[in-house]
Amino acid sequence: MDDEIFFAKGGCACGAIRFVMADAPYAVNCCHCSDCQRETGSAFAVNAAIETPLLQVSGPAPLVDHLASASGAGQTVMRCPQCHTALWSHYGALGEKAAFVRAGTLDDPALCSPTAHIWTRSKQPWVALDPAIPAFAAFYGGRDIPALLGDRGAARLRALRAG
Repeated sequence: MDDEIFFAKGGCACGAIRFVMADAPYAVNCCHCSDCQRETGSAFAVNAAIETPLLQVSGPAPLVDHLASASGAGQTVMRCPQCHTALWSHYGALGEKAAFVRAGTLDDPALCSPTAHIWTRSKQPWVALDPAIPAFAAFYGGRDIPALLGDRGAARLRALRAG
């Protein structure tokens, strides 16, 4: 694994799988949907979105777990085959072009603070949101994207959608 230039490193709980994010994520979403709550056993999931080729993985091949989602598009969760830690997901329209890395699997999760809170209509009432971070009842799109992701992040997302 070439990790001379990287944004962040991470891995599973048992250490069998390690990964390097070769660039910063183009978006970091704190998802409050009921699926993320159930799958994480927590009130939300924090996912750092990055182009899959920029996620360099070493160790055994991840276990592929297909799960349903409220959108109907489903998700594919990549897990360590030994400890079953959920490491990243591939979602709906972008499929395997983008990896949504669970920020909690990073060696330094603080590197990935949320760009936005999504699916807040199903957030737990005791979760207080930082008013400085944009929040959406469902998902964001259209005109919100450049403001949330910046010019570079929006261009990266456009390239993924076009390719």
